[in-house]
Amino acid sequence: MFIAVLVHITRLFLLTMSTAATADPCAAIAGQPFVVPAKALACLKSFPFNETLRQNVLNNIAGVFDFYTFEEFYLNSPPPFQESTTNIRADIARINSTKFETDYDFNRAVYNFTTQLNDGHTRYFPNCYQTFQNLLPAPVVSFEQNGVQSVFVAPDSTELIPLVGTAFTDFFAAIPFNWQRLAGARVLSINGMDPFAYADLIADTESGNFIDHGVRVNSAFGSYRISGTDFSQRFGDISGPGFPDRDSLTLTLVPANSTKAETVVVPFAADYLGAPFTDSASFWAANCAATADTNGVDLRSGGVQSRDAKPERRLARASIIDVAPKNAVGLPSPFLPTLPPAAGSTGVIKSFILPGNKTGVMFVGSFEPDDFNSFQTDTVAAVNEFQASGVTRLIIDLTNNGGGFVCLGQFLHQFLAGSNIGNPGFQSINRANTLAQKIVASDIAQGLDDSFSFYTPDNWAFLNNTVMPLTHNYITPSVPFFVNGVTDHFSQRFLDTCAESFVVPTPATPPFNLNNGNCASTCAMFSTLMFERHQTKIAVFGGKPGEQVQYKGMAGNQVLEWTDLDTEIKTAGLKNDSLAPPDLLVNSNMRYVVCLCTNGRTPINSFLPSFFSFRHNWRIAWSFLNEQNPIEYQSELPQFRFAYTNETYNNPQALWLFAEKQFFH
Repeated sequence: MFIAVLVHITRLFLLTMSTAATADPCAAIAGQPFVVPAKALACLKSFPFNETLRQNVLNNIAGVFDFYTFEEFYLNSPPPFQESTTNIRADIARINSTKFETDYDFNRAVYNFTTQLNDGHTRYFPNCYQTFQNLLPAPVVSFEQNGVQSVFVAPDSTELIPLVGTAFTDFFAAIPFNWQRLAGARVLSINGMDPFAYADLIADTESGNFIDHGVRVNSAFGSYRISGTDFSQRFGDISGPGFPDRDSLTLTLVPANSTKAETVVVPFAADYLGAPFTDSASFWAANCAATADTNGVDLRSGGVQSRDAKPERRLARASIIDVAPKNAVGLPSPFLPTLPPAAGSTGVIKSFILPGNKTGVMFVGSFEPDDFNSFQTDTVAAVNEFQASGVTRLIIDLTNNGGGFVCLGQFLHQFLAGSNIGNPGFQSINRANTLAQKIVASDIAQGLDDSFSFYTPDNWAFLNNTVMPLTHNYITPSVPFFVNGVTDHFSQRFLDTCAESFVVPTPATPPFNLNNGNCASTCAMFSTLMFERHQTKIAVFGGKPGEQVQYKGMAGNQVLEWTDLDTEIKTAGLKNDSLAPPDLLVNSNMRYVVCLCTNGRTPINSFLPSFFSFRHNWRIAWSFLNEQNPIEYQSELPQFRFAYTNETYNNPQALWLFAEKQFFH
């Protein structure tokens, strides 16, 4: 039946396209790395709406939302997060009754709905229609100049744009468009709006990922980050939107070294990031049709997903997906740190000792290294060098950290705080829907352990920090929880067992005096642990003038991709249960996650496959300050708030020196 549906869908699209092969909009742009956005959109909109696909996707999403921990919280999100309030089931019903002309229109509606939940752990990513991404040759940033925070075309554009590649610069040379002269221009309006008001609009409608509006505004602008293991510069959501649905931005600006305002229509280029194709049929086959990796597998059969072979222990992840842009652009060389790197700086952690040998810096770009153990050994190497050099103060920079492995966040916390603190994580729960209870019961009956499932009891510890036995059913009976007039049901509370994954010993006492505020960080779960348990100083950079920015943008406790959840169901032998979501027929993915980050932008730890689909937040973490409130909804402002400057928005070393002066001098 599954194969028959796929064949039917494939024939449907082939039939539609064969009637006018010469006008095939995908064939017209095949093989071009950058195209006019309207042409890219025409290709994406060439696939007609299909009711079979709508029902498949919506039935899958509806089933996954049964596991979503925050569903009832959204009925009336607490202040200051009210703008995320919605009725999730009503939204699904609305999309199910809407008339769509194209498959793109349907998928975009689902994408918009999940994006505007502002929970980076819970999003739908239609791989088929995110193959083209717009890039602007005038990336906008925000910083303070002469005491006033304003919006500018990035002054380093002349160094940054060529790093995208000659195909990008050739695209604008052929138009022609002189992007070079815009570098450093002060932006007075974007599409007729005040530039910060336009950033608010993008934060409301497109950025997603962060429950805090102020953090999403930060996401709209460009800033530095670590991509892979290299310093990189992010275009931002204004200059790098995830779809080719606009051809240009109209900027009213004052060029650098001028006092005269002018209006410039700046064209976007649609960057193709998908698999090679020659026409609409091959585009669909390469980017849209379900693959062997789209759905989960039964791990009991010995089968493993080709992208994630079953390890000895399945490792929990919590991360966000940054879609702006997917392609990494290196940080221009004039802005790379000139200080010699400390030991342990070849991976996602970059460590330095600032002049004077009193302050160490750890720039933790991600909690998802290629090697789980190397993150731990790199931490030890850096701290050892700090101590040998006489460092007594520590700055942790988590700018644009997209998260990663939950246990690496807890490792870093315990290593810096000392093992005497006890369990380094939060109390946690997952949702006790009927199918989840069946999964736990089946896993226990089969004697499965944490190498097969996240649901098995040995993944967790009781609140006294002893590991649960394999026979302990922690989800039945369920625990009722009353929220927004609705009684929901959750598991018993439990703790992570991350210490079992630590390969290096953690010191009993902290290597630095955390109570004196020598750790400056803003990445959700990690920074929340550091603040709530140790009162470390936390600073946020950027944001809109006069608008609050939380130091954590969002914080669940673990994300499951659709493939993860489907694997749980199949390994429990429950795929034929009436409550089990159907396998997806398209290459889309929904995931749920946990989060960690800096400049107020919190990403999460998680596994990022070559495609994305539906993900959801699978666990709640409870605040230490209020154990009846998820940290997601615990409003926590930073002790320090600074605007970027022309010297710090893209220059990590300059920012660290500024932070050292503010915190320690």
